[in-house]
Amino acid sequence: MDLNKVMILGHVTRDPEVRTTKSGQNVTSFSIATNRVWTKKESGEKQEEVCFHNIVAWGKLGEICGQYLFKGKQVYIEGRIQTRSWEGRDGVKRYTTEIIASNMILLGGGPKHGQLQQEASAIKKVSQTSQAEKRQPSSSPAIKQASAKQAVKRENEEEINIEDIPF
Repeated sequence: MDLNKVMILGHVTRDPEVRTTKSGQNVTSFSIATNRVWTKKESGEKQEEVCFHNIVAWGKLGEICGQYLFKGKQVYIEGRIQTRSWEGRDGVKRYTTEIIASNMILLGGGPKHGQLQQEASAIKKVSQTSQAEKRQPSSSPAIKQASAKQAVKRENEEEINIEDIPF
């Protein structure tokens, strides 16, 4: 029995590139940097080596990677190694080795890239609303930001109909 399994944990080095094939299949490519640290026995010096890995995610996983990953985001990827070859325009055969992702886990705290844009949009809406309603006393920036976050939260919540629950 053979095994081709890869597990890496690192940081995204560039924003994912999302494409659709001619057949309509989604594919996302990005790269992750990992590092290895060791100590030289002779000198006791710490050494570090950085490796860059090309990642390809297909289908729904590719869509999710394109939506939630961004440069600098820490991520765990599981997949398999694949080497492909092609002939370049100059007639030379070229090779590339990639990790074909089968699973992804987002790591590291903080807001998601899209969430930052939603919050900025909500803050702008709150700001425009407060300017239009000059009759009311102005509120502090902290209150405006809290109101904006509540607006984002309300936009993201869906109303649950009791009849939709199957039990």
